[in-house]
Amino acid sequence: MKHGIDEASGEVATSRGLEYVVRTATREGLTRDLPHGPKDLLWVANSATLIYGEHDAVLVDTYTSVQQNAELVDWVRSFDRNLTHIYITHGHGDHFFGLSQLLDAFPDARAVATAGTAATARTQGEPEWLGEFWERLFPGQIPPLHYPEALRGGSFELEGHRLEVVEAGYTDTDNTTCLWIPDLRLLIAGDVAYNDTHQFTARTTAESREEWARAAERLAELNPTAVIAGHKKPEAADSPTILAETARYLREFNRAAAATATAEELYDDMLGRYPRRANPGALWGGAKAAKP
Repeated sequence: MKHGIDEASGEVATSRGLEYVVRTATREGLTRDLPHGPKDLLWVANSATLIYGEHDAVLVDTYTSVQQNAELVDWVRSFDRNLTHIYITHGHGDHFFGLSQLLDAFPDARAVATAGTAATARTQGEPEWLGEFWERLFPGQIPPLHYPEALRGGSFELEGHRLEVVEAGYTDTDNTTCLWIPDLRLLIAGDVAYNDTHQFTARTTAESREEWARAAERLAELNPTAVIAGHKKPEAADSPTILAETARYLREFNRAAAATATAEELYDDMLGRYPRRANPGALWGGAKAAKP
């Protein structure tokens, strides 16, 4: 099983003065009672993206555990830039739990999100989620919580370059967003897109999965040159095709859910279609939710 911090998976430089680099950290999946499945893929990787110019930088999303986020701090420091913002794409804890450590290391940075994401993030500190879910699954590993503040307006800047918030609605949770950087034609998709990784559908319905699929397809209209998924295999290319792949997976899940009678039948159907995607636990969790 893979754990820890992986090497940076991609870097792009442009003549417009901005660059970006993506880093992934792997951890155990959230659903661990699988009936069967590829044991070498029982992990999930979170992505964090650093966008930087000559002097300043913006980080998008953090990681789950104290150790992962300590290494994230060291990685950001290695670029020797002034960190101005940490943008959180959505309110799942594994994407913002590192804020307290990042802000201790970079006290002049602002942790920001949309008002909806900030509100969703606060639910992760409630006993149902923090104690009964996150701390149960990752005992002694969750950092002290710090929540993002609500961003005023739909954009902010990095050295004069506009970074635009794109609201995506309900995907694998509510109030999800992406960050669009027009000068790089870069879309940091958060959990609106997944990359060669089973999608978290345990909190979805057939109707919301179709809405999620449409949200992913709408993002393709931006014509990005690169799309960073919130969860990806570390070696996977950050191709815009993952938007269509995300939508296709959701619709295939809906078709399989309608055609099967039990959670295991649904799991087997989808695993047959996607035998080598990372984190089959997410598929099993979604199958159990769809076929309780």
